[in-house]
Amino acid sequence: MAFTTWRVPGGITRALGLFAFLAMIAIPAALVAQERQVPIDAAEIKLSFAPIVKRVAPAVVNVYASRTVVQRQRVSPFFNDPFFQRFFGDQGPGFGPPRERVQSSLGSGVIISADGIVITNHHVIKDADAVRVALNDRREFDAEIVLLDERTDLAVLRIDGDGPFEHVAFAEGDSLEVGDIVLAIGNPFGVGQTVTQGIVSALARTQVGVTDYQFFIQTDAAINPGNSGGALVDMAGRLVGINTAIFSRSGGSNGIGFAIPAQMARFVADAAEDGGMVRRPWLGATVQSVTAEIAEALGLDRPRGVLVTNVFGGSPADRADLRISDLIVGVDGKEVSDPDSFGYRFATRRLGETASFQVLRSGREVTVSVPLQRAPETTPRDTRLLDEYSPFEGATVMNLSPAVAEELRLDATYDGVVIADIDPRGTAARVGLRKRDIVRSVNDRPIDTTQTLERITRQQPRLWQLEVVRDGQVRRIVLRG
Repeated sequence: MAFTTWRVPGGITRALGLFAFLAMIAIPAALVAQERQVPIDAAEIKLSFAPIVKRVAPAVVNVYASRTVVQRQRVSPFFNDPFFQRFFGDQGPGFGPPRERVQSSLGSGVIISADGIVITNHHVIKDADAVRVALNDRREFDAEIVLLDERTDLAVLRIDGDGPFEHVAFAEGDSLEVGDIVLAIGNPFGVGQTVTQGIVSALARTQVGVTDYQFFIQTDAAINPGNSGGALVDMAGRLVGINTAIFSRSGGSNGIGFAIPAQMARFVADAAEDGGMVRRPWLGATVQSVTAEIAEALGLDRPRGVLVTNVFGGSPADRADLRISDLIVGVDGKEVSDPDSFGYRFATRRLGETASFQVLRSGREVTVSVPLQRAPETTPRDTRLLDEYSPFEGATVMNLSPAVAEELRLDATYDGVVIADIDPRGTAARVGLRKRDIVRSVNDRPIDTTQTLERITRQQPRLWQLEVVRDGQVRRIVLRG
């Protein structure tokens, strides 16, 4: 085969080289111009998150909370001694006059209705005297606290201003899947509204330790301090979660953030509209996790569901014929794997409806219909603040009932009197009593009501012998009178 060699004159070669150089300059410029073009169809819109952010960002607000605290500054080092503190506390002669100081906190929130209803985290506005919100367009408004729910770490505010306000819609049901792309919008470190992007890393995380209902969305979208209460949205611009916590030793985002699912946020928001109080359904039964040993004993191929360990007479569980040793594997067709996921599925159901439990009983799967109703207050709570000098001075006590037990997260099998709150400056706090302690007896006398306990505190014995139940353990405390 013959090859032919072509020789190009030098002038032409230089011209070709100049043309190539100009082309190299022109092509990147054209590419940049192309990247800056406005999307013209649905396919091109998917190449950018900007349309989603423009739609959602006006509904995400900065939340400023402030509270006034009174402090007394120590003026004498001698009163650091525990001996003096025991007698004088922080009111003795070793302290200067009380001074007021304003503490503030910063977080984020999401507007969920045109009339200015905002949902945020409880810890962002906890104990706040005043709350203000700043919108994306820099307008600021005072906000009224409508509802606080510490158990879910959620709170509901109402903007004091004329609407309508831009708002974001909730995603429907459990539409989120692992691997879905999500955007986190909030105000990290107080620098201003920021958008971060990531994927859903996991669903139904239950070992986070932030709220009573351990059921979180995990994402690698950067979540930092100040993002709390902000929006986690999907690619349709719908609210799928409320950013709540980060998992980090340094305090900054390490790619592990957690959000409260939108279904729980909607449940709390609906409660705010229904009277400003969260009313949860009561099961009237206790459940436990299924270990590998229990699963083997039940003939299961793997641990799953929750095992019923006790059913209270007359409760919804009892009326539904739920039995001890029943294995609950699903609620309304949604799988449950541990008590946390079961609690979330059950607690987000509306009162007045019926929940359908999928139950394994003696090797067969049966369906149990449980009516959803509030825990009853079978005994009036008769709340009393004990102010007589005694080991209980400064304690607020209530009579126990299923309703009180549900509110304080106690086992409803107990009866008697429970400590509902404690003044940190009172004697009860100094002797080691705690909120949620159940008082069983004082000086060998059973405590059946708050009236009985108050009558005993008026006595002045030489010795106080207390029997209390704390975290299921009976404790005996002996104190001098």
